[in-house]
Amino acid sequence: VQLQASGGGLVQAGGSLRLSCAASGRTFSNYEMGWFRQVPGKEREFVAGISDTGGLTVYSEPVKGRFTISRDNAKNTVYLQMNSLKSEDTAIYYCAATRQWRWIRFGARYEHWGQGTQVTVSS
Repeated sequence: VQLQASGGGLVQAGGSLRLSCAASGRTFSNYEMGWFRQVPGKEREFVAGISDTGGLTVYSEPVKGRFTISRDNAKNTVYLQMNSLKSEDTAIYYCAATRQWRWIRFGARYEHWGQGTQVTVSS
């Protein structure tokens, strides 16, 4: 499956952005999906994950309560709604696909990655 992330941009602290990740191929609904982020010079960080049916979601502690991951399998798209953004949310955000829910937090276990989309939060 090929992934294309979009929706990044520049936003003031306290604002919102919605990232989208469009997948090609007919097997999108077979994959658990995750969002990760990375700041240059730092390790990639897990942000949120969603199961293949959308019935399970998981978040990292820094974004819990502010970000919401969702998916629309009919549209082959996963979303990340980001509210109450903080300057520390500034990063390149990546979507990725894996078949293994138990490894949802571990980027090394993902099979497919999209290109990143830059999110910049000004304080």
